[in-house]
Amino acid sequence: MSSDILDNQGRGDASWQWPAIHPEGRKFGSIAGVLALGVWVLFGPWFGWPLAVLTLCVLAFFRDPLRVTPQDERAIVAPADGLVTLIQKVSPPRELTVDDGSGMPPLSDAPLTRVSIFMSVFDVHINRAPIGGTVRRVIYIPGKFVNADLDKASEENERQHILIERGDGQQVCFTQIAGLVARRIVPFVKPGDIIAAGQRIGLIRFGSRVDVYLPAGTEPKVLMGQRIVAGETVLGEIGAAPMIEGICQ
Repeated sequence: MSSDILDNQGRGDASWQWPAIHPEGRKFGSIAGVLALGVWVLFGPWFGWPLAVLTLCVLAFFRDPLRVTPQDERAIVAPADGLVTLIQKVSPPRELTVDDGSGMPPLSDAPLTRVSIFMSVFDVHINRAPIGGTVRRVIYIPGKFVNADLDKASEENERQHILIERGDGQQVCFTQIAGLVARRIVPFVKPGDIIAAGQRIGLIRFGSRVDVYLPAGTEPKVLMGQRIVAGETVLGEIGAAPMIEGICQ
């Protein structure tokens, strides 16, 4: 189904299939598998079974399922799978509000709506572009590894900011944040790359969080506590500010 066009009128061919394993995870799966096999041979199945299960868990963590991304210029799609744990008005990352010497104007420091998505170890950890356009900045910042579910993680944890600009000048930035378990942010893009909405742009190993800063005048179409899907769930429509309420049931 990769690269196929599907729509809401029944066009396209959709079927379930096993998700692929991202190449970044194959080496970890291979190491775990060799270790499990060695322990099985040397010490027997009672000791080998737990490591065999661990191997399957490692491969599942790096699964890379196909996603169907809405092709709508107004849509900002979720960059990560997970749970919406914070929605608040804050200033964008200060690293993106200063001149970097590239000739591209920095972001304004006026408050924007930030949607925080927490990814547990059970979620897919491939991150995707919220909009299509040109990657203007990729800024890595070393830091701590406190619980990514906490608000202060946005300022204290190891993180990476990515700023994407559309052809009409509209910009969306988001931040990949390491957590208690996550110890590595792996980018797939660099400044100057031209990408499509929903395209894979990186991953964070073993549990983490992604913050998305919606443009001014745009309010989220997702709710606190909602589970969302990277590359598919629409976080907001540029210029739209609906009031949406939900019921937990």
